[in-house]
Amino acid sequence: MKQTVGLTYDLRSEYLALGYPEEEVAEFDADVTIAGIEGAIRELGFETDRIGHIRALAQRLVAGDRWDLVFNIAEGLKGRSREAQVPALLEAYDVPCTFSDPLVCAVTLDKAVAKRIVQSFGLRTPGFHVAQRETDLDLVRLPYPLFAKPIAEGTGKGIDRLSCVKDPAELRAVCTTLLAKFRQPVLIEEYLPGREFTVGILGTSAEARVLGTLEVAMRPHAGTVIYTYEMKEKCDDYVDYSRPERTAVVEAVETLALESYRALELRDGGRVDVRLDRDGQPAFMEVNPLPGLNPVHSDLPMIARQEGMAFRDLIGAIVNSALKRVAPR
Repeated sequence: MKQTVGLTYDLRSEYLALGYPEEEVAEFDADVTIAGIEGAIRELGFETDRIGHIRALAQRLVAGDRWDLVFNIAEGLKGRSREAQVPALLEAYDVPCTFSDPLVCAVTLDKAVAKRIVQSFGLRTPGFHVAQRETDLDLVRLPYPLFAKPIAEGTGKGIDRLSCVKDPAELRAVCTTLLAKFRQPVLIEEYLPGREFTVGILGTSAEARVLGTLEVAMRPHAGTVIYTYEMKEKCDDYVDYSRPERTAVVEAVETLALESYRALELRDGGRVDVRLDRDGQPAFMEVNPLPGLNPVHSDLPMIARQEGMAFRDLIGAIVNSALKRVAPR
């Protein structure tokens, strides 16, 4: 009898139909992504069951439905721990799932908490300050230029051409806007002016390995070197993704990424963003424990493709890593 894999996700089209604005649901998945993941899982020999968002999952669990494994990419809608909500609910019902557990999902969504953990392992990350209110800006003692962004958002939300600030007046203007718009603390950190990379990683703990690395660069006509929300939404027009030449710098980037991944205890797969600082040294920026899986446009599948790994095999690696945690029934 085939094992059944349930799929939990937040579908962008569903939320748009309910009237949510584009930016609020920017992290959610397209229909083609769910179809691609489901098709890959079926090709691997499993049955599939589309569950959907957390409310649908709750109803199914209360009704008594269970699965051998849940492939979870649900981002959640509200709260600093929104990415932890589906894994926590599945954990409460003893249903195994792919990717990181609720603690890791909560820790990594809060960029400052993730940076504190990375720092505790002696890994390089830019100096930072958290502003929970406007008066906290008076306590900033970091060298300019600085970079300001919401503490718990993804997909570049809250990042625009004004995010890099050169003096206290600009910092106050940007942070006041972010505090009002996103209703969450603002992460202020030393600006990293160097090359930007995203590193794809597969596996768990000691078995985790670097799959490959993409370099991210804005095209000249983008008018900015900052990887903004606009750039990510229009990446085909504004962004160049390339496989960097194997150098000592890239090896150092990948080493930092893998050590950060392990320090934060991610599982099965994820992405780590790294940028070079003003001295040309790699510095940890943030990590994504629920990496985008659009078969064509998302970074992790792009990395897999450049390394000769088919999308089905990428999904298979994630599923097989998760199945190692499933106790025989």
